[in-house]
Formats: sequence, C-alpha cells, structure tokens
Amino acid sequence: MLQQIARQQDIVEIAPQGSTRKAAALAHVAEQFGYTYGMAYRTGFKNSLVQVRMYRNPRPDARVREAATIAAHPQAGNGGSVPGLERGSLKPLPEAVAAVAVLKDLITFDVMALYVADRSQKAKVYLACAVLTVLLLVDRSPVEAVASGGAVALLCTVAFKVGAIRRGKIAQRLTDAGFLAVRDEQGGQRFLPPGQQLPARTDPFAA
Repeated sequence: MLQQIARQQDIVEIAPQGSTRKAAALAHVAEQFGYTYGMAYRTGFKNSLVQVRMYRNPRPDARVREAATIAAHPQAGNGGSVPGLERGSLKPLPEAVAAVAVLKDLITFDVMALYVADRSQKAKVYLACAVLTVLLLVDRSPVEAVASGGAVALLCTVAFKVGAIRRGKIAQRLTDAGFLAVRDEQGGQRFLPPGQQLPARTDPFAA
C-alpha cells in the first residue's frame, strides 16, 4: 500500500489478509497521506478477501495533511513508523482508535451489502427452497421433504434478519458520527461525510 501511495496513484487498493479491522487500520494510514475512503467489497476465493479502495483527495487540506505526515514519518515505506499505528503493528494508537473504528464501520457496512437481500433476492431464495423440497420428495417422505425445505427457508430468514439488524446498527453509528446516507448508481445505500460525494468512474471527486 505504501508503495502505491509513494507513486501518488489516484487510486490505492488495500487488500490485507484478515479482518476488516486490519483493512480499517490501513485505510486510516492512507487517509493521513491524503487519500479518502471510497468503497469496500469482497473478492477472491469464496469472497474471502476484503478489498478497500481509497482515492487521492485533491483538496488543499488533504495535501497539507499529506505533507505533515511525510515530514513526521519520512521512513514509513522503509520500515519506519507510520501514522496512527504502533510500530511494526496494525494496532491503532490511542489517538487513532476512534477514526479507525469509523472506517471499520464504513467498510463493514459496504461489505455487508453483498448479504443484504432485497425483495427479488428473497423471492429467489425462497423459490430455491421450494424447488429443494420438490426434489427431496423423490427419495424422501413428504414430511421429511417439507421439514428439510422449511428448515433451510427458516435459516435463510434468520440470516436475512440478523444481517439487516446488524447493518442497521452500523448505519445508526455512522449517522451519529455525522455521516450522511446516500444512494449509489445501483440504488445501494452508502454513507459519506458532509461535503463529500460518491466517487465517479472518471473523476473520484466529481459531482
């Protein structure tokens, strides 16, 4: 990541092996070098990898923050200290804990969009459960087939509910932190700090 930042790339991709906590810690470091959070999504084998996209912020305050960070951490890319984290670790320093927690919520909220089903998705899931029940009737009794299909449908219902509740709690925390709820091009809900807009494909800070 620091190599991408050193090249002053417009977009920096963060894909740590591990939790959203690690991704949030690295995203915080990128912010100190003048980048801003763009989006997060799952990728890789079985969607096991969290990928975060950061955009280079052209605003003057971001450039001032970048210059101050470079001056304070000149060896960040060569094993030296990095802003906001304990040396040689992804553990946030006390003064960075709150900011990393907010980034973790942003990342988790975006990543969970993959598991939040709308009406059409729910209809497809329940239709699949019905098909499963019919298939089970071939070699099982009607009671066993209905019980198995119903159990799968119940598990899916619980998963939908738990996911919606958890995402709702995260949304409330982001709202309390001053973030504004917006809709992206696909109609998905996102959260942005006041004054920031969703990144466009050609210009990350275009309206």
